[in-house]
Amino acid sequence: MSTAAQVLAVVIAVLLAMVWVMESFLYRHPRLYPLFLTKPADFDAVRLWTVNLGFYNLTTAIALVAGVILARNGHVEAGQALVVFTAAQHTFLSIVLLVVERKLWLNTLMEGIPALVLLILATA
Repeated sequence: MSTAAQVLAVVIAVLLAMVWVMESFLYRHPRLYPLFLTKPADFDAVRLWTVNLGFYNLTTAIALVAGVILARNGHVEAGQALVVFTAAQHTFLSIVLLVVERKLWLNTLMEGIPALVLLILATA
């Protein structure tokens, strides 16, 4: 796996960790209303999903970092498999996000483009 793919995987992992914090702990903050399309009246109803999705993003970030660590320590195929799966998964999920809620088109681009570039780099 190329150095560029490894660097991008770590950058995406950091971004996913930031999203984890926002989704799991800060989803009630007014600045995040547009990002998540939430309203204060909905907080209790969406808590389960936002927190769960946040931790999903954390474990995905950990998988990316683990893939890079594996690749750098002689387990290239295992590391590449983790990175490729995660990149493919996020590419697919970005499309699902757009289909489910077109208002989140910017979120779709922010999730999908880096994931697609990583998928291309990791499989090249």
